Amino acid sequence: MKAPVVNAQAVDGPAVEASGLVAEYRIRRRPGQGRATVQAVSGVDFSIGRGRTLGLVGETGCGKSTLGRCLVGLVTPVAGRVTLDGTDAAAAGRGARTRLRRQVQLVFQDPYSSLNPRMSVGAILAEPLRIHGLHSGRRDTRVRELLELVGLDPDHTGRFPHQFSGGQRQRIGIARALAVEPRILVLDEPVSALDVSVQAGVVNLLEDLQEEFALTYLFIAHDLSVVRQISDDVAVMYLGRIVEHAPADRLYTFPYHPYTQALLSAVPIPDPRAERARKRIVLLGDAPSPLVPPSGCRFRTRCWKAQQICALEAPALADMGGGHLAACHFPETRVVT
Repeated sequence: MKAPVVNAQAVDGPAVEASGLVAEYRIRRRPGQGRATVQAVSGVDFSIGRGRTLGLVGETGCGKSTLGRCLVGLVTPVAGRVTLDGTDAAAAGRGARTRLRRQVQLVFQDPYSSLNPRMSVGAILAEPLRIHGLHSGRRDTRVRELLELVGLDPDHTGRFPHQFSGGQRQRIGIARALAVEPRILVLDEPVSALDVSVQAGVVNLLEDLQEEFALTYLFIAHDLSVVRQISDDVAVMYLGRIVEHAPADRLYTFPYHPYTQALLSAVPIPDPRAERARKRIVLLGDAPSPLVPPSGCRFRTRCWKAQQICALEAPALADMGGGHLAACHFPETRVVT
């Protein structure tokens, strides 16, 4: 597990802070039924200290990517507030918004469709420099520096995306995000489309870049093993809400929420005997539709601990000690040592 940054949040304040964040989509139903509203993010609160990494995990459709897009301004929240480096993104004026766009950048999941196949790599990396008016007169040099920064040959600026492997394309995507010298990166499942051996190289690159440039990461992923390697803190999301949030070592040692327990029970263990001995938690049924989420606790329809109060009252994130938060009426009660 990566070494934590020493008390970065306490010294400088959070680089990213979200409060009461709500994001919705309007979708088309069947003919004659009109449109419906899906609340992809439902009242989410979290913060990320400067130079730290928050891993965000959860099932497909739980709202992880929407949350990341709220941070970079691709999705406008209908309620709540996003603060980036102390600036309220919604209340910022035109000049401040331009600066915020530089400060937070997005690395996409798919290294194949996120790069324009008709543009050379040099043109792809020069585009954000041109848009923001950066490095005028030396953009070719800056492009070569970016390629070298992510471990690619700077002489390949004239090549096109199809001439690179998947891992190399993702490095190009990272270089593009770094072109405008941001402070915050939203990494939307940046290694999920890559082979395992290639994943390790990209994760190591991200760690090196974070250390060199004091970057702050929101790392969105399904793979809890990768999240454990790169994250200082981990937030678990279910159907639009964060159900558990803790320092990575505490969450992986002892999860309080049943959903987190189920996710971690599926993570492979290198020791075959320990793998055979442990109990796998299999969740019954599919996640409920976000169009009609369950009342109270949204996980209750798949939870083996659910009781009547779970249907009547949504649990709030409660402090379990040591910065470990969990939203459950019946969390695990063993003491974490």
